[in-house]
Amino acid sequence: MYTLAQLAKNLNRSLVYVSGLQARFELPVFEGAAYSEAYLVFLQSLVNLRTLSIAEETLRDLWHIEKKLMQLLQADTSSPTWFLDSCGVSARSKRRLLLTNYKLGSEIQTRGVQLGLHFTKAKAELFAGHEMGEDALRVLEEYDKLHTRILTEVKTETPTLRDALAWAKKLG
Repeated sequence: MYTLAQLAKNLNRSLVYVSGLQARFELPVFEGAAYSEAYLVFLQSLVNLRTLSIAEETLRDLWHIEKKLMQLLQADTSSPTWFLDSCGVSARSKRRLLLTNYKLGSEIQTRGVQLGLHFTKAKAELFAGHEMGEDALRVLEEYDKLHTRILTEVKTETPTLRDALAWAKKLG
């Protein structure tokens, strides 16, 4: 477990920067050494993507889509950091969401999610989710478009980052 100061040090960022990420991404704030490895991994993903010139607004949009998709797929939301808990899993695959690292169970494609799986106790609702306009396939399509755009931007920026690192080594 980490303190906020330890998170900042591990991310090589200031406390103000990390606190700003917490606020802008609506992350829970804890006292003392209460931040998990998964929390650190999530923040590191944000820092890495920002380093690759992915706009923070784009990342926030993806973040909201991923959380909504997890809710529609009825992920376990019993933890105060339920949307971060999969970030601590070291496995990375095409079956996991980019920021939350949540495993969908099949390769991420808009036709690849088996809907109707329940991972938590059912809540009593007046109307079914699809009757209220919630559609996991629609949200997954939104995710897929944004995810593809981000990966394209990362691939475009990677050579520039390599060049910058090579240049920085020459500086001594």
